[in-house]
Amino acid sequence: MQKNNKTHFLTRGYQLLIAGFVWLVLSTSAWANGDQLLGVWLSPEDKATIEIYQQDGKYFGRIVALKEPLYPADDEGGQAGQPKVDRNNPDKSLRDRPVIGLNLLRGFSYKGESKGIHEWHKGKIYDPGNGKDYKCTIKLNADGTLNLRGYIGISLIGRTQVWRPKP
Repeated sequence: MQKNNKTHFLTRGYQLLIAGFVWLVLSTSAWANGDQLLGVWLSPEDKATIEIYQQDGKYFGRIVALKEPLYPADDEGGQAGQPKVDRNNPDKSLRDRPVIGLNLLRGFSYKGESKGIHEWHKGKIYDPGNGKDYKCTIKLNADGTLNLRGYIGISLIGRTQVWRPKP
């Protein structure tokens, strides 16, 4: 009878060890999948090149290049030929900061994967065109493109952009 108790204890110990190992593998796998977002992406019509990076466990994206980095000759703001700045920012003290280098995406967390689509949420996207922040979700599609959905309030009311990886 003592042998059975020992065998049961050892079996239970191995079960716990295996369960812990499986949990570790699955959690490591999920963490690694979250990093699929990292890299350089192109916005629609290649207007901006955005580098997505990770900092303190969250995902961020900054503009590293613009298709048209200078204001056009007919610029209504009187800045023709000058590098584009964040002039629509509601905070007047930030209106002189360059658009190149601007953090466009902030604070995203990896939510997980379902049916081959990876999702990040709880982040914000900044639109330098109007100076507004929007709640945002990001989905990595099976074809390698990103769907970024910016919204106010609920995600049903919003706009989606498709970004593609920079070749």
